Amino acid sequence: MGSETDSTRSRPFLLTLPGVYAPQSDTRLLLAALEQERVGPGTTVLDIGTGSGALALRAAQLGCEVTAVDIAPRAVLTARLNAMLHRRRITVRRSDLTSALGTHPYDLVLCNPPYVPAPHTPPRGASRAWNAGHDGRAVIDRLCATAPSILRHDGGVLLLVHSALCDPGTTLDRLAHAGLHATIHSRTRIPFGPVLRSRLPWLREHQLLHTDDTNEELVVIRAQHP
Repeated sequence: MGSETDSTRSRPFLLTLPGVYAPQSDTRLLLAALEQERVGPGTTVLDIGTGSGALALRAAQLGCEVTAVDIAPRAVLTARLNAMLHRRRITVRRSDLTSALGTHPYDLVLCNPPYVPAPHTPPRGASRAWNAGHDGRAVIDRLCATAPSILRHDGGVLLLVHSALCDPGTTLDRLAHAGLHATIHSRTRIPFGPVLRSRLPWLREHQLLHTDDTNEELVVIRAQHP
């Protein structure tokens, strides 16, 4: 067994209420990207779609001034409970992507959005945390178009995680079109989880998945204001 790293020891224990997206491989990949940024006291951070608050808590641990938003009331409650549990000052409020844009520009924006292609997206319920329309881009495209307005203009950074199923190349192109310098920061491959396994025939029928695929690739995209 390998030795435990400092970053692993510093990651807080989290409560996750029923119906709230629990931290998984995509969360861990985004956490690793966060820890490579030069952040600390005075860095303003916005965590969009905070869920359990895992990313917001880590940013607060690093000394950042953190605002966390989620459209799901239960996620907002969960993130607030976790902030209280760990005695971290985090502003947590209910907000969708559009209303989050009314705030001041941030040094760093984190987002683990819904990105799983789905036959339909329910208006409520836990599955809103992962289902994102037929191409998986219902939220990602909105974020690409609006990211420049929520990032500090002289070097603000967006860290965005999503699946290769919803075309990272399109995300890079859209962010570049919006005026940001965007690159693939990191990637990993994981076995299909229950959600993807349950809709393999639909994904293959719509040519979103090759027949012999057994793993999902996750990527973190880093975009920065020049």
